Amino acid sequence: MQSFVFNTTPRLVCAPGSALELAPLLADLGARRPLLVTDPGLVKIGLLAPLQAALEAAGTTAILFDRVQEDPPESVVEAAVSLGRREQVDAVVAVGGGSSMDVAKVVAVLLGDGGQELAALYGVDQVRGARLPLVLVPTTAGTGSEVTPVAVITTGATTKAGVSSRLLLPDVAVLDADLTLGLPPRVTAMTGIDAMVHAIEAYTSRVKKNPMSDHLAREALRLLSANLRLAVTRGHDRDARAGMLLGACLAGQAFANAPVAAVHALAYPLGGHYHIPHGLSNSLVLPAGLDFNLPAAAPLYAELATLVAPNVTGSDEARAMALRDFLVALIAAVSLPATLAEAGVPREDLAMLAEDAMLQQRLLVNNPRELSREDALAIYTAAWGKAA
Repeated sequence: MQSFVFNTTPRLVCAPGSALELAPLLADLGARRPLLVTDPGLVKIGLLAPLQAALEAAGTTAILFDRVQEDPPESVVEAAVSLGRREQVDAVVAVGGGSSMDVAKVVAVLLGDGGQELAALYGVDQVRGARLPLVLVPTTAGTGSEVTPVAVITTGATTKAGVSSRLLLPDVAVLDADLTLGLPPRVTAMTGIDAMVHAIEAYTSRVKKNPMSDHLAREALRLLSANLRLAVTRGHDRDARAGMLLGACLAGQAFANAPVAAVHALAYPLGGHYHIPHGLSNSLVLPAGLDFNLPAAAPLYAELATLVAPNVTGSDEARAMALRDFLVALIAAVSLPATLAEAGVPREDLAMLAEDAMLQQRLLVNNPRELSREDALAIYTAAWGKAA
């Protein structure tokens, strides 16, 4: 039997309305004064107000930090830590997308007893000591950050760094589909494709692919492919939203243990240089990335194809192309741009992007096919030049 290690969030609460029950979850962790980490947009639309009221009614004092921004810089983390120390919080709760959850993870560590500075956390297994109790509540169905041991922080104008440690896994993840009902169609589409890429890359991950990650990735792809169009076109369909949220979580569990690869590696520079949302960056390079990997990964792509195109027959290559064709059609159906050119990426920047992508070796080692700088440039060129 294959040897492997599988880590995930120890407690998942999956139910509509469950975010209103944060107080007893925090009480189980011995916390009554949490730092509530979120972004100003969610506060503005009133998403936080019912949660804050429920906490207050239960005698829990939540200290609000609502300054998270997309691709959060170190200054946001430091501001949240400063507030947490000043208010003597005893736990950290994130309500939001991947950015809020990533900030909360790092803040919980820095407010713990390890005495570390932010710069010392970057890399793999650099976290020391114990963090504060941590609860993550996603409001998008995409990143799966509520079940991953990684946080990504922006460290410069175009650079990001990751913190990777089992200690970043929260104590509790709360999957409340009601919080996603108002998600705009474009955000729903981008985050949904992101989650599908997590599932596909976990299933084909070269280094740590294992039976549990495979099972989770397949079920994630089934749920996501069955519900994304409906979630985009009928955003208040609770069942579709619940399917997306659970699918994204399962994909997160899969890639947290069987890491993502070249599609993500090529997506990161697009976000760094042009601030293209992460899910859209993945979507833009996905078809060309699948084409590149097909010689090495066709049998695995063929297995996944049965989930999205159950009637497809033929060779592994033919069924793998059915998976690719399904994803290209889905990207078009949810109205995302098909090419880097449509997304405003200058053609003359492709060589620079290829150089940057090669810096993501921690991801590239997981790719089913070895990838060179020339290969990266070819993928970007294919993604730029014409609609797939």
